[in-house]
Amino acid sequence: MGNEMPAREGNLALPLQGKVALVTGAGRNIGRAIALALARDGATVMVNGRSDRQAVDAAVGEIAAAGGKAVAAMGDVADPAVPSRLAAEAEKLGGVDILVSNAGLRRQTSFLDMSFEEWREILSVALDGAFLLTKAVVPQMIAKGRGGAIVALSGISTHVGTPNRCHVSASKAGLEGLMRALAVELAPHRITCNALSPGAIDTVRGASAGPAPVNRVNRPIPLKRFGTVEEIAAMVRLLVGPQGTFVTGQTIHVNGGEFLT
Repeated sequence: MGNEMPAREGNLALPLQGKVALVTGAGRNIGRAIALALARDGATVMVNGRSDRQAVDAAVGEIAAAGGKAVAAMGDVADPAVPSRLAAEAEKLGGVDILVSNAGLRRQTSFLDMSFEEWREILSVALDGAFLLTKAVVPQMIAKGRGGAIVALSGISTHVGTPNRCHVSASKAGLEGLMRALAVELAPHRITCNALSPGAIDTVRGASAGPAPVNRVNRPIPLKRFGTVEEIAAMVRLLVGPQGTFVTGQTIHVNGGEFLT
């Protein structure tokens, strides 16, 4: 069936019809799958990427070809000037209802070899970027008066401990704390805030990410396979859709049983 958008039945609107979603790091892999999933359910999706305009345009084009609505939203979310610009672009579309903070950098560096500059770079994209974007778009959610949904992409490494990734683990732990705190603070506005923690997912990895974990000697995956980006996107879709409005302040693990809470 491909990624074509489902047809409406009669006057029944799609579940996310009329909503605007901003998905960061959405040119490839998990972010791209999330953007496609939200568009299939009717959301207008702002597809963010830091520098790979070709990948972002390809995702936007795929959504448009399938009958959905999407726009490119380029910019480094760690740059304090970018989130406010993205929020202004979102305002023209009606304002953000759904924010998915997926942008992050994969890096493999031992703690003793890690510079402070590298530490700050990793935290600035994943954690600072999520803070800045949330600050920029939550006023739009509140002004619209119909609630909202925020999902931050964490990861299994912050829960199990992974060598050479202490900066990544720290940034993801910070994201989970941010979501828990905001879940309580923004609850009066009916804005849900959750973190989603993927396990080993079959993605295209950049050179700086290091080799994929081919086998998990210390913590085998009970389901004996990697997850797919579509499985992560499906959980995000649940959290931001009408069936997820009573779930907030949680870290949802999608890892095939590799880490059990």
